[in-house]
Amino acid sequence: MTGPVFRETAADPRTQSVPLSHLSLELGHLYMEDFEAGPGRLREHFAEVRVWVDAAKASAARRLGGRRPRISTCFLIDDYFSRFSTPAELIPLVLAEADRAGLTIDYLARESGCAVADQVELAESVMHRLVESPPPGTYGSRPPVGDTGWLANGRRTPASRTAMADVAEWQPPHETAARIHSVFMDVELWSEKDGGRLWSCPFLAPVWQLARLGLLRHCGEPVLVPGARPTGGFPHDWDELPPLLQLADSAPPFFAYRTCTLAANRFLAVKDAVRLLLDQVDVDAGALAQVDECSAREGAPVPEAVAQRVAYVFYEEP
Repeated sequence: MTGPVFRETAADPRTQSVPLSHLSLELGHLYMEDFEAGPGRLREHFAEVRVWVDAAKASAARRLGGRRPRISTCFLIDDYFSRFSTPAELIPLVLAEADRAGLTIDYLARESGCAVADQVELAESVMHRLVESPPPGTYGSRPPVGDTGWLANGRRTPASRTAMADVAEWQPPHETAARIHSVFMDVELWSEKDGGRLWSCPFLAPVWQLARLGLLRHCGEPVLVPGARPTGGFPHDWDELPPLLQLADSAPPFFAYRTCTLAANRFLAVKDAVRLLLDQVDVDAGALAQVDECSAREGAPVPEAVAQRVAYVFYEEP
């Protein structure tokens, strides 16, 4: 006679799936100085973005063979590096200027939510998933990224052994996957501030992209899940606002197979950092498999490399 079998719940890990749009279209990522410049600056931004929205939607439809794609829009407000105004004052202004340009924002996110959301250390968890690609010829003499806070796409310039090293001893940095010539990058992931880590914008940006792609999990549960819009109006404190807010009840899903971000050309360097980091993140295998299976079943295949699921369109600022 067989007795009862006891198993730990951890022995049966379960990755919860999420609903997915075909495209997550970001209508802006502005800093506090942009808001300080007044409504005119927002008006210029949305006017430029509006020009490219139709093209992004047409591209998504083309990939689906003419079928109508599910496209959700989002907007990211920087409340991490600085705080300006209040949600009660700022969010209605953003929505009004978007509406003036003929745009609808389905989801609004706080950049601080890319660092910590619902008591989950998102940035910290992604940092621990970084898998450095050691360049050929290196021997592990440099401390890991978790200690240094810097991540590169190749071999750095070796340090000189003496203060008076001969010029001939100098060696240039080298990109690991260079095509004939190198484009070397070394990205700072955080700095130290008040005894803690201040995550960099080039690091929070990949966290944001992974969240939009539906590839972040905590103990199998999705993170940065949209919260409901406040019924009594927007609060006067940013910390009283959910890290991700769903503004439109009938909006398509926030998570998507692909993302496209419409931004000013000053964000070009950040875009390059996003690709570098996404190429070296060990993405949650369960979440990745779910997204890939769902996209294939729906006839909306995605690139194998996560970094290639992320697109940007840059406009020139005046």
